[in-house]
Amino acid sequence: QVQLVESGGGRVQAGASLRLSCVVSGRTLNGTLSEYVMGWFRQAPGKEREAVGAISWSDGYTHYRDSVKGRFIISRDNTKKTVYLQMNTLKPEDTAVYYCAASPAGSDYDYWGQGTQVTVSS
Repeated sequence: QVQLVESGGGRVQAGASLRLSCVVSGRTLNGTLSEYVMGWFRQAPGKEREAVGAISWSDGYTHYRDSVKGRFIISRDNTKKTVYLQMNTLKPEDTAVYYCAASPAGSDYDYWGQGTQVTVSS
């Protein structure tokens, strides 16, 4: 069983930056994270959850939704078993609860963190 714990959320003004962290613990496939894709999602009040982006743990390949391209960066630190979401030039429309999730070996995102609130004021 994999556990995910996010942190780093907060309240900032438009144009500011935040870095979210997601620490991975527990029993992973083959004892490593190499077969996982780690995703970041967000859910704003009254809206459906949407994918922000993801990173392949093995090779670091990333992809993002169009609205955050060029502003958000996903990275991972293997020694710390942590995935990061660097968010720059934040906009009020980025306000949401942000979640990280883990997809083992190409399956669905089976594991989710508890979420961290990001609020961006204009």
